[in-house]
Amino acid sequence: MDQTINVAAKFPNVKFEHATGYKQSDNVSVYSARFYEGRAVQGHIAGHMTKSNIVGYIGSFPIPEVIRGINAAYIHAKAVNPDVQFKIIWAYTWFDPTKEADAAKVLIEQGADVVLQHTDSTAPQAAAQAAGNVITFGQASDMAAYGPTPRVSSIIDNWGPYYIARTQAVMDGTWASTSTWDGIGAGMVGIGEITSAVPADVKASAEALRDSLADGSYHAFTGPLNKQDGSVWLKAGETAADYAGPEGLAEMGFYLEGLDSEVPN
Repeated sequence: MDQTINVAAKFPNVKFEHATGYKQSDNVSVYSARFYEGRAVQGHIAGHMTKSNIVGYIGSFPIPEVIRGINAAYIHAKAVNPDVQFKIIWAYTWFDPTKEADAAKVLIEQGADVVLQHTDSTAPQAAAQAAGNVITFGQASDMAAYGPTPRVSSIIDNWGPYYIARTQAVMDGTWASTSTWDGIGAGMVGIGEITSAVPADVKASAEALRDSLADGSYHAFTGPLNKQDGSVWLKAGETAADYAGPEGLAEMGFYLEGLDSEVPN
């Protein structure tokens, strides 16, 4: 983010599009996807399907995008399974099959029978397949080759339409600095097919959750919700704000109540 702003200042006639940041300038736009909506759906399925009550989560980097996803998955798993626990391993990479496989194996050894990932290789899918009786979710791409198990659904990054529209705006001379944050409803976040490995009633409730997130009738972060230290974050009926700041989603740097890990510094 900061590097993009610095370089853009040196090249004022070039348009810059920065993913997941929140700092803008005259020639820098920002865009992101509400991946936390997809994580909510995954958490819902995970909470229903875990038998060990241990869900493993492979994080890439401890940035707001990833922390939001962990929180969203956890609270929606907890909503359907009060006994669920999350174990989190940080890989400090977006794509490294060896690190991702090792993380998945450690989580499985710790008792996780569901593994979520915010890293982009299929290595955790392969590790879960080898272990047996472990379910996973595709990340970024559908990873459907691992269905119907271990991969039971996925989050799909659909950046194409945004890139086309923004490139066309440059060509048309209509480009302006904007902040775009779209989710399931706008199609920027796709939910891959929920496979037959998921019981029919769980699939139906997960699809209903997906649809309510898409049409805006439900927000993934709806109070009452407390921070990890027990302090109130959202009162009953309140929904999280998008703004940049310590209490907003754009800069979320804290875990919610019930998660017993620490956010890395």
